[in-house]
Amino acid sequence: MAHLLVTGGAGYIGSHALRALRRAHHTAVVIDDLSNGRADFVQDAPLLRRDIGDRDALARAFASHGPFDAVLHFAARASVAESVANPLRYYRDNVAASATLIEVAMRHGVRGFVLSSTAAVYGHPDFQPIPESAPLSPINPYGASKAMVERMLADVEEAHGMRWSALRYFNACGADPEGGIGEWHEPETHLIPLALEAAAGLRPELKLYGTDYATRDGTCIRDYVHVTDLAEAHVLALESLLEDGPGGTYNLGTGSGHSNREVIAAINEAVGLTVPYRNAARREGDPPELVADASRFQRDLGWRPSRSDLRTILRTAWSWIQESRGEELETAGGVEVDAFIR
Repeated sequence: MAHLLVTGGAGYIGSHALRALRRAHHTAVVIDDLSNGRADFVQDAPLLRRDIGDRDALARAFASHGPFDAVLHFAARASVAESVANPLRYYRDNVAASATLIEVAMRHGVRGFVLSSTAAVYGHPDFQPIPESAPLSPINPYGASKAMVERMLADVEEAHGMRWSALRYFNACGADPEGGIGEWHEPETHLIPLALEAAAGLRPELKLYGTDYATRDGTCIRDYVHVTDLAEAHVLALESLLEDGPGGTYNLGTGSGHSNREVIAAINEAVGLTVPYRNAARREGDPPELVADASRFQRDLGWRPSRSDLRTILRTAWSWIQESRGEELETAGGVEVDAFIR
């Protein structure tokens, strides 16, 4: 059993990882400034409302709640569009703050560090599915910021011996089948919750960004991986580091992609309603296709995504909307609260 610091543990992926860590009998303390998280997602874990860029506050947390065996680092800004519009915010909050966290962790003897990274580090790759050996060529500040943190961790391991893994997610989606936590962003920017909300009458329509890509139907293709599968991958990565097993960079995905139009069609079939949408211009910084070659992680650590079929993703995402926004659903008139997959 390890004692862990989880940054961003009140957020979407961090809170699911927290549950997976608890199921694996690890203990954790959460640091989160709650700018993009919810305190209730942490449940009974200690929650410290701190900014990870505050060196003194971090040092006090390590001194009073440690020693920590490892850090799982989810706290970051994660909107491609926002990063294009406000790049310095991303370099400050994702890069400079992470450097502070890494330094404090190293000085307090942390043995392992697991980074929440992204497929955005690859930019416009020349082939699909994408292996970890593909060149890093991010096309937006969000992807660039994550690539910089990966490089920092590699350099720190070389200089000081702190083991690390960076898990490059493709498209995280869905919600814990047991309920209580799910995807929650303000504003929401992800396709599946936006489309489900539009189908349910919780928003007037979905904007379909880009219909002229060189893909099979003109819309972006993404590799969707269930957030609980991602959470369990973090436990495997953590335990491997602490047991002197494999580490480094890993893709997390399924190896197959769905286009935006295919996701809309699947929701239409699943919920029995039409997703109202209108075509919109491409968003700056969106590559046409991102599909993972996750065979390295599967080979090294035995990970198999068991919930990442589109039907399970949609079922759990819809269940979370029902749970968290049931009263709004009843007044929206779009769908019965207990309606779902047929």
